[in-house]
Amino acid sequence: MRELKITPIKNGTVIDHITSGFALEVLRIIGANNLDKESTVSVALHVRSRRMGWKDIVKVENMELSPQKVNAIALLSPTATISMIQDFKVIEKRPVTLPDHFTGVLKCPNPNCISNQGEPIEPEFDVVHRRPLALRCRYCDRYVDDFLPHLKTR
Repeated sequence: MRELKITPIKNGTVIDHITSGFALEVLRIIGANNLDKESTVSVALHVRSRRMGWKDIVKVENMELSPQKVNAIALLSPTATISMIQDFKVIEKRPVTLPDHFTGVLKCPNPNCISNQGEPIEPEFDVVHRRPLALRCRYCDRYVDDFLPHLKTR
């Protein structure tokens, strides 16, 4: 069997067990185009996994994820894990968890929602179903079950 080789990072974040096909969306969520030019970014697409069958992996040097970005990743890939790396060692590894409430992660699909009218408020959504996952806007009650087109990236 051939071995997967990705350059280790000294300090940073590894997002593993990403649903196959979503690594590029994860890069968009974390704002990879705004990273320090000295930071190494490694992306592995469609990697065999004993646990999942197939997965994607993203490794980013010199970056920590905000809770808001972790929540966005959880929407796209609830199987993902986040590992914090210091001095080439994993100091913390945890699965993403889907909160009961999201703030500022999605844009409401309802163009008439107050959160889309230029008001100084962040869009807020409650989880109403976990399987299949569905969210409801706290302001206009619109349901969202297709998250990708509505993800906010900063």
